[in-house]
Amino acid sequence: MSDIEAVLAKVDADLDASLERLFKLLRIKSVSTDPAFADECVACADHLVDDLKSIGFDASRRKTIGHPIVVAHGGPKPESGTGPHVLFYGHYDVQPPDPLEKWTSGPFEPVIKDTPKGKQIVARGACDDKGQLMTFVEAARAYIAVTGGLPIPITIMLEGEEECGSKSIGPFFAENKDELKADVALVCDTGMWDPETPAISTGLRGLVHDEVFVTGPSRDLHSGMYGGPAMNPIRVLSKVLAALHDVDGRVTIPDFYEGVSDVPAEVKAQWETLGFDEAEFLGEVGLSVPAGEKGRSVLEQIWARPTAEVNGIIGGYTGIGSKTVIPSVASAKLTFRLVGEQNPAKIVKNFRTFVRERIPADCKVEFSPDGGGAAALTLPLDSPHLAAARRALRTEWNKDTMMIGMGGSIPIVGDFKKALGMDTLLVGFALDDDGMHSPNEKYNLTSFHKGIRSWVRIIDELAKG
Repeated sequence: MSDIEAVLAKVDADLDASLERLFKLLRIKSVSTDPAFADECVACADHLVDDLKSIGFDASRRKTIGHPIVVAHGGPKPESGTGPHVLFYGHYDVQPPDPLEKWTSGPFEPVIKDTPKGKQIVARGACDDKGQLMTFVEAARAYIAVTGGLPIPITIMLEGEEECGSKSIGPFFAENKDELKADVALVCDTGMWDPETPAISTGLRGLVHDEVFVTGPSRDLHSGMYGGPAMNPIRVLSKVLAALHDVDGRVTIPDFYEGVSDVPAEVKAQWETLGFDEAEFLGEVGLSVPAGEKGRSVLEQIWARPTAEVNGIIGGYTGIGSKTVIPSVASAKLTFRLVGEQNPAKIVKNFRTFVRERIPADCKVEFSPDGGGAAALTLPLDSPHLAAARRALRTEWNKDTMMIGMGGSIPIVGDFKKALGMDTLLVGFALDDDGMHSPNEKYNLTSFHKGIRSWVRIIDELAKG
């Protein structure tokens, strides 16, 4: 039996023990946003340090300006030249379990439930992110138990503030840059396309936010006395917002699409095989007609095209009943999802110029001082690390690995690129129905078991070079 087959056999034989270790972690109430659970977060970090030490990692709990970060090193020394040095990232903090009455079992009392879709681990953090991070830890455990060590240098970093803003990450990276820098980061906080189809997220959209304030008259006015001659800032703002898109759904801000490339043919061909039902996707939220760029599929719009969206409009009287008023001020909150090489600072600058050019003489416009955001991130399709992970997942799941995009953002991936100069492999085993952040959060037993096996294979493929 080869080493890889022996390691996989060990994973299978030790599944019950792996589940018990996961359950111990899930019982720790590491809710990061509530100060009442600060001691639980420290206890969770200590638990992980002890667990990693027990399998041979040099692990420690690091103090930060917030909750602690766990850092561990294992395998050959990075300078040995034995395969790529990888940095695995996960987070041990969880969302609050509220509303408690919606749970069918205790949120911190993990159970395995038999369902029509198979066995499911139910607990807060089962998927996000304790179950996911433990797939990697258990893979390392099995590898070390069978072979006596790891084939490549591995650094593990487990954060305690992902669910409440990661305020400690910036300072921590600045202070520990040399220790954390690796050839590639691994993040297991994403999902599969479906329960049988593995996926690697090769693109994350960036995010820019801004807020616009349009002021007209110096005070709110009686619409009977001033309606007509007085400029209404709601009307001005509405015209500006309506001008953001043309009849084909394209954003009209000058140079908005600078740095946006078409989806590579190989990736687009993969997406076309997924059987994505656009009508069902929109129908679930009571819609039927795609409203984005004409000529672009819904998946392409979500995963690979930039957007400009109005998230809120405020102005005038919004209480019960009627108040005949022309407001002094109207405002709107907007976000822009970015792709490719779009420059966040330029997007903000061009948007503000676009607005100013449409403000009449009797009005003035101001913007939020906090306008800004993060750039998009794309994993190069010729990355050898991507190729290794795709081979490994294909072997384990017996299906081609889908290279998908993500409509949202994962800030830590941007931090890895900006602060440490690393690309990130986003490999996760979550499913759309796992209920992250919701009552009865779950993680399929298959996701956990085959997730461990998948990481064993990925480590093996990365070691082959």
